[in-house]
Amino acid sequence: MNFKEYLQRRKLMIDEALEHWVPGENEFPPQVHKAMHYSLFAGGKRLRPILTLASAETVGGQISDALPIACSLELIHTYSLIHDDLPCMDDDDLRRGKPTNHKVFGEALALLAGDALLTEAFSLATRPDLMKGISPGRRIRALGLLARAAGSLGMVGGQTMDILSQGEKIESALLEYIHTHKTGALIAASVGVGAVIGGASVREYKALNRYGEKLGLAFQIIDDLLDVEGEERKLGKAVHKDQSKGKATYPAVFGIPESRGQAERLIEEALVSLAIFNSSADPLREIAQFILNRTN
Repeated sequence: MNFKEYLQRRKLMIDEALEHWVPGENEFPPQVHKAMHYSLFAGGKRLRPILTLASAETVGGQISDALPIACSLELIHTYSLIHDDLPCMDDDDLRRGKPTNHKVFGEALALLAGDALLTEAFSLATRPDLMKGISPGRRIRALGLLARAAGSLGMVGGQTMDILSQGEKIESALLEYIHTHKTGALIAASVGVGAVIGGASVREYKALNRYGEKLGLAFQIIDDLLDVEGEERKLGKAVHKDQSKGKATYPAVFGIPESRGQAERLIEEALVSLAIFNSSADPLREIAQFILNRTN
């Protein structure tokens, strides 16, 4: 497969769906909708919804069935970035090479735009006119996975401990908790939700869940490494901010070589988890390698 073309096609599909399903910029009140669109269409890779679609296809599901909840994952991810950039959190000026949402629209509208995106995610995932071919039981299970990954037992919990641990010397177990929840939970849920919507068997779901968990932790370790070794031009955001803020990161605790080694081992383990699948899982295999080798 031409993986670059695959990513481009999937991104285009997701962007078109988001344009169609998310309230338009000019819908009243336009100020908050413009702020939502500003961050939602700021050039993201759409990795999480692409993982959802790829996971559903791996177990024989249809893209059309998985697309609405895949878009919900992107809405949740975008809300988290807007809030993460706020002065009360990371206080970042750049995101994807552009001024952060609060720099353009002010803190109040940025906060509300994030709130609206999070709420819209669940509105989209529960629309009665979408995913008609999916049983209510599977839809409810997928929504439960999504909500848990986004809340205090997932992303919010990880972000909480990330903030509270700044400037503190922490044990490796807490560092792993932060990374598997702050970032890893939503990535793992992206895979798990796709598996559920696609009709995975118990065996298939367990394999994909292991893949998602390994992938999510590896993603954040690579993110830590990019903050140390990456280029601001490629990343579209400031580098070396983790160290300046005393954040708990893998390079800070384990050093760069060991952190890189851990990421590589996690990707290897993620790929092993896909051994029960045939070529239908090739996109997931390619995504794992893409994450390991990414530069932004």
